[in-house]
Amino acid sequence: MLNDDVACRVLALAKEYEGETVKFLAEMVRTPSFSTKEEEVIAVIAAEMNRAGFDEVKIDGLGNIIGRIGNGPRAIAFDAHIDTVYPGNRSLWSFDPFAAKIENGKVWGRGAADQKGGMASMVAAGRIIKKLGLGRGLTIYFTGTVMEEDCDGLCWQYILNEGKIRPELVVITEPTNLNIYRGHRGRMEIIVKAGGRSCHGSAPERGDNAIYKISRITLEIEKLNNRLADHPFLGKGTVTVTQVFFSSPSQCAVPDAASIQLDRRLTLGETKASAVAEVAAACGIAGCADAEVSVLRYDEAAYTGLKYPAEKYYPTWLIDEGSPHLGAAKEVFRALFKKEPAIGKWTFSTNGVAIMGMAGIPCVGFGPANEVQAHAPDEFCPVTDLSAATAFYAGLVARLGE
Repeated sequence: MLNDDVACRVLALAKEYEGETVKFLAEMVRTPSFSTKEEEVIAVIAAEMNRAGFDEVKIDGLGNIIGRIGNGPRAIAFDAHIDTVYPGNRSLWSFDPFAAKIENGKVWGRGAADQKGGMASMVAAGRIIKKLGLGRGLTIYFTGTVMEEDCDGLCWQYILNEGKIRPELVVITEPTNLNIYRGHRGRMEIIVKAGGRSCHGSAPERGDNAIYKISRITLEIEKLNNRLADHPFLGKGTVTVTQVFFSSPSQCAVPDAASIQLDRRLTLGETKASAVAEVAAACGIAGCADAEVSVLRYDEAAYTGLKYPAEKYYPTWLIDEGSPHLGAAKEVFRALFKKEPAIGKWTFSTNGVAIMGMAGIPCVGFGPANEVQAHAPDEFCPVTDLSAATAFYAGLVARLGE
């Protein structure tokens, strides 16, 4: 149980450090860090961790930054991915996405919510942990992870497999609107390829039009979405066509190949094998049983130059309602904010797909800002959310390190 004295001191320091937290977040927002291009913002984070007095700050082979406080026998971690998506159409923004303006009690700009706000609060929590000597029995890692927007969890696959760090709990600081999240649907990226036979467009009966075949498959995918499994907490599995491709010898020739890319969201109980089988069955219903169904792979180089290939399959995860880690998070929330926490889930995917979905390490989510800000124009993070998240992270360390 987090005692009242520690809770009050943590809250007071989170408020005291609020200005520095805002300044740090603004500096990160002003430093663009698209996936595979995060080197400059990693340098900003390293400098801030060192100013905060972290015991160790290092950058691994993939480019993740890992700050450490403490050297106890038990380990926990706080994670924030620090890459962002691009701004998109600038006309949809009412200001420069990288100006990092501070106005109306909010920090505005690309990445403020998704999810550099979580990183800012994590480092501020580190200051409090050091100042108050919290979590003496713990080794506490603060990870600023790369390439999440391109390949969820790849960064943590590297940390777990190559860095040999295995915490007992990871707090994911993606935006939760200051609610406690306990999971989300998984996802995968699937490609369906249909072959045809080209001929001159003036006599289409001589060929086998691959676009017609992939069109019939597309209609069956639309129907498949309506009959996918549902879960009372995580919600329904979904599938949708996101891209269409074709190849043809010319503009006046029947296409000899066509393909579609699918975004598949997996609810609890659905697997890679079951999802691929369902798509293959849909191809059969469309009269295209010979269509090729496969899961895409990610093979881009990190800013360090390293390639760490991975299949684009990201498993569903859900921490049990009776988990002691979830119970501790609820206790800390009550002690700090004097109300009951709302328990929820993300609509999108996080690094939890690797941490808990693949490795079975418990995760809970708590972060500043609302997830509806993710990837949206005029993105922002409320300043008060930053200090609240800071207090929660420090309070959880105090609670777990008792």
